[in-house]
Amino acid sequence: MTSRRDFLKQASLLGVGLTASPFIIKAGGSIAPSDKIRVGLIGCNGMGFENLKAFLRNPEVECVALADIDQNVLQNRAAETEKISGKRVKNLYKDWRGLIDNKDIDVVIVGTPDHWHCLQMVAACQAGKDIYCEKPLGNSIEECNIMVRAAQKYNRVVQVGQWQRSDPHWQDAMQFVHSGKLGKIRTVRVFSYQGWCPSIPVLADEPVPAGVDYDMWLGPARKRPFNRNRFHFTFRWFWDYAGGLMTDWGVHLLDYALYGMNVTAPNSIMASGGKFGYPDDACETPDLLQTIYTFNDFTVMWDHAIGIDDGAYGRNHGLGFVGENGTLVLDRGGWEVIPERVNGNTRMEAVPLKKAYGEGGLNLHVKNHLECIKSRNRNCNASIEIGAHIAKFSQLGNIAYRTGKKLVWDGIRFTNDEAANNLLVPNYRSPWELPKI
Repeated sequence: MTSRRDFLKQASLLGVGLTASPFIIKAGGSIAPSDKIRVGLIGCNGMGFENLKAFLRNPEVECVALADIDQNVLQNRAAETEKISGKRVKNLYKDWRGLIDNKDIDVVIVGTPDHWHCLQMVAACQAGKDIYCEKPLGNSIEECNIMVRAAQKYNRVVQVGQWQRSDPHWQDAMQFVHSGKLGKIRTVRVFSYQGWCPSIPVLADEPVPAGVDYDMWLGPARKRPFNRNRFHFTFRWFWDYAGGLMTDWGVHLLDYALYGMNVTAPNSIMASGGKFGYPDDACETPDLLQTIYTFNDFTVMWDHAIGIDDGAYGRNHGLGFVGENGTLVLDRGGWEVIPERVNGNTRMEAVPLKKAYGEGGLNLHVKNHLECIKSRNRNCNASIEIGAHIAKFSQLGNIAYRTGKKLVWDGIRFTNDEAANNLLVPNYRSPWELPKI
């Protein structure tokens, strides 16, 4: 009998699309060792480990490798993984390339900071692994383009960590938007007001902590002294590694604006904001930002603030699809429709709040990825193409903010500003090179 591992290897070499699942469950619900899906995680802190835990909730999954540049994190996560799964993790790496080279691994979870995603994802594709890549897909527009080409060239099944794509109430809301009942939608308001997110105080540079390979943490980013503000969670507030709240929450929420309106790229973008709440803190990315994306006959408006919880519609995050008959409001808690009133008359029936349901978007997202891996279906709920569209969309907003210009976009480059085009492609620090695919 052909094992699942051999089946997937043959499918990869042939580059064929398959619908029949090679996954075999023996009588009594046990899973043959040859049919296990063996997973390795790169970047064991934060969402990387949350993703791994979601994978391990599925009986066919086994974690065989962990990689992290922080020895303390690596050892702690290895112990936690053993406690969860009952099995010791066989392989621990401080250099992620060792994990990629491990031929026992079927799926690589990329849970590192954004600036590392492209190199690690492409290497995993080239090694014949499938990939679960944390969002945003890349830290630049060209990285996203390269990653899409790599997944297509090597026929890999890639799920991007936009788990709301697998959350059922979000899908229900999209069905209502697409029904046309809202009438013509003139604008989509998208907002993220995160009161929990504090200011980051300025800290002095310091020696690299014991057990940390800081040069590897920096990777393709520019060389800098070690500073705790640029390390672990707070990396996302520095342009070298991420894009602030726009690419953190933005890829989740703006994704549904594009999904609802069935578009991928705007005609023009302009943005305004700054460090208005915390002008003297350590963050580089803005604590307040408004961005307007203009399409042929509607706009998408992004609005974010750090340290404030009062967004639109009495929520701290969400979307409002503003139609001529009514507005559909959607967030992680549920969705509702607020009718438009004209001269005291409503143009449609209200839809009371329909709360979120199901077992949770992340768990369902991982299950969707596993099913796609088994069937060799590249059209995951958040496929590489979906992840690239929204990561690039968010990057367009950041580039408009950083240049202070209204930018015209033709789908490939800006037609009215060469300085903005210079921000499309990252400059990697030697010896790291941007992959050529």
